[in-house]
Amino acid sequence: MNAVVIGVILMLGLSLARVNVIVAMIISALVAGLTAGLGIKESVDAFNSGLSAGAEIALSYAMLGAFAVAISKSGLTRILADKLLAKVNAKGSGNETFLSYFILLIILGCAISSQNLVPVHIAFIPILIPPLLVVFNQLRLDRRAIACILTFGLATSYMVLPYGFGGIYLYSILHKNLVDNGLDIVNTQVPMAMIIPALGMFIGLLIAVFITYRKRREYTELPLTTVSKSAEVENPRKVMIVGLFAVLASLVAQNLSGSMILGGLVGVMIFSVFGVVKWEENGDVFSKGVAMMAMIGFIMISAQGFASVMQATGDVASLVHSAAALFDGNKPLAAGVILLVGLLITMGIGSSFSTVPIIATLFVPLCLDLGFSVMATAALVGTAGALGDAGSPASDSTLGPTSGLNADGQHDHIRDSVIPTFIHFNIPLLMFGWIAAMVL
Repeated sequence: MNAVVIGVILMLGLSLARVNVIVAMIISALVAGLTAGLGIKESVDAFNSGLSAGAEIALSYAMLGAFAVAISKSGLTRILADKLLAKVNAKGSGNETFLSYFILLIILGCAISSQNLVPVHIAFIPILIPPLLVVFNQLRLDRRAIACILTFGLATSYMVLPYGFGGIYLYSILHKNLVDNGLDIVNTQVPMAMIIPALGMFIGLLIAVFITYRKRREYTELPLTTVSKSAEVENPRKVMIVGLFAVLASLVAQNLSGSMILGGLVGVMIFSVFGVVKWEENGDVFSKGVAMMAMIGFIMISAQGFASVMQATGDVASLVHSAAALFDGNKPLAAGVILLVGLLITMGIGSSFSTVPIIATLFVPLCLDLGFSVMATAALVGTAGALGDAGSPASDSTLGPTSGLNADGQHDHIRDSVIPTFIHFNIPLLMFGWIAAMVL
């Protein structure tokens, strides 16, 4: 009995049974540790030792949450929501289809930008999406399609665009670990190797939007999603100019320092310095930012603890070696097994960024022994790491969309975010990752 397999399957099962994700990861980590013979104390120690690795992530999310709250207080999202709502009311039902796809395109652009151009990651979702729920309801958009769009933007962009979070994944993590494990590859080759797998994600998105969730879906008009007569934003032009400056300054600060924490802080301070957010509201901005991102931050911290226990069991290596014995030089079968193992590991950890260092150590030498090319090896490891990011209950690529779409309690995390994204992204990613390994 492989402890990693047991731990991941138990975590997924508990999550599907509506057990809190954090509780599910703690229980599953302990069970996996006991299965591997670590004992209670050793399992708990391994879990605790991994928690510190998530502290910086949690603080980064909290600061970005404060930045997102500052954007909300400035009225930027209210301006956008009001303009879209005005278009919906003015055009009527005759142009519902055009407006629907126009709004979905805007959301896709925001999701992609949040990873590469304005790397606030998922912090924009709980600020931008809730004010737009009234628009979604009037157009009767299926929120599962929106969840797929958001997840696509959050996950696919870092797989192929080497900027922001994409630069971290492709260069700082994937390329570094490939080279450290003996692969002779130039960093600019890594994004090229990921184009075919990313194409699979794009096809999955098209299927979700134009086929699976194309039909209209009715939602109940709850207080949060009805039109409110809130005060108009004062001096919208100033808000737009300061908001754009804050976003650009935040981007520059983050790129120069390499710190999302500093980037978020700069954005918040610019809103305050120019009076868009009052100085006396700073405390409220930070407290609400922390509150908004607290659950996601704690889940990511717990995921680090879970990953630490998985590594402590020693069964990650045995899982790969057991899989290797199955294909004995068969490259097509080997590629399939490598991708499936990557899917299993990432589903449990919930983070592609945390998975790559684990699997690269094991898969790069294996790929070289089997005769895979440099590009094929990069595609396999990169895809195996990205697999499971979409569709994992513990991934911020699914937690983020849920945080916004479930603002009125009508969007279930597992059934409306996790399952739809798993079906439409992991299955195509498996197929196209395998194709990339065969043709590159």
